[in-house]
Amino acid sequence: MEFRNLRHFVALAEERSFTRAAARELIVQSGLSSSVRTLEKDVGALLFVRGTRPVRLTSEGEALVPAARKALEAVEAARQAVRDVRGVLSGRLRIGTLQTIGHTLPFTAWLAEFAHAHPGVDIFVRQAPALQMLEMVAGGELDCALVPALPVYSEGLDVVPLVTEPVVLACAADHPLAGEEQVTLDGLTEERFVDVPRHWAVRAQVDEAFRGAGLTRRIVCEVEEWPLMLDLVAAGVGIAIIPAGLDFTRHGKSGAPLRLIPLAGTDLNRRVDLVIPKGHAATPAARRFLEQVGRSH
Repeated sequence: MEFRNLRHFVALAEERSFTRAAARELIVQSGLSSSVRTLEKDVGALLFVRGTRPVRLTSEGEALVPAARKALEAVEAARQAVRDVRGVLSGRLRIGTLQTIGHTLPFTAWLAEFAHAHPGVDIFVRQAPALQMLEMVAGGELDCALVPALPVYSEGLDVVPLVTEPVVLACAADHPLAGEEQVTLDGLTEERFVDVPRHWAVRAQVDEAFRGAGLTRRIVCEVEEWPLMLDLVAAGVGIAIIPAGLDFTRHGKSGAPLRLIPLAGTDLNRRVDLVIPKGHAATPAARRFLEQVGRSH
C-alpha cells in the first residue's frame, strides 16, 4: 500500500469529485483513477461507487477514510520530525473559521504572519457552521478551527478561548424599538425575527436563551449569511439578535442604517475559541499556529 495512493484516496473522499481531487493533487484525472484502482486492489475491495455524481464512497471506503487520514498524519509527523532538526515547517494547514472572524480577531494578520514565517506550508481556509467545523476537526478534515464557544466539547479537543463579545439586538433605524436604550427578551416575543439556521452556534445560543426563559419567538426569514441578514433587518423585514462585533461597514450592501440595542436581563455573549486536537493528534502546522496565536493574542 503506497502513501501516494492513500493521499489520492483521501483527496477524492473529501472533494467527492475526480476533477477537484486531481487538481488538488496536481495530477491528471486518469492518474488519480489509476491510483485509486491500485489501492482498491491492495485492500481487496471497491472504495467508491462507480458512476455517481458527486462521487460516493462504499461502506468499505467509509471505513477506510479515518484510518487513511491517521496513516497520512503519521507519515507527515515522521517527515516533520526530520525537518524539525533543521527548523523547517512544511506540509499544510487546514483551518476553519467563521464568516465574521475578521471583525473581532486579527485573523488575516495571523495567517499572513504564519505564511511569511513558514513558506513551505500550504494554507487552506474553510468557512462553515461551527458544529460542522468541530466535526471536521475531530474527523481529521481540518487541523484546527476558530468557532463560537460551546457548553461542552468532545474530549479529544484542546480549547483556547480567544475573545468574548456581547450579543445585541439589531433593528432598522425606523423600527419602534430603535429608540430604546435596552430591551429584554420578554419584550421581543411579538416581534418578527430574521435569523441564521439552527445549526449555527449563535442561533442555538439564542434559541436556548428563549427556551430557558419560557418564551417563544417567530422567525419569519432564515438566511445563511450575515450580509443578507443585515440587509433584511435594515429593510424592516424583522429584527435580529447578533454578535456586536459584526462590521456593519462591510456586512450588508443596502446602506440603510441599523440600530444596535443592548439586551438586559440575560448574559448572552459570544466567545470565540481556537480548537485543536489533543496531543499527537494535532498536526505540526496546527501546533505552530497555536503557538503563534498564543504569542500575539
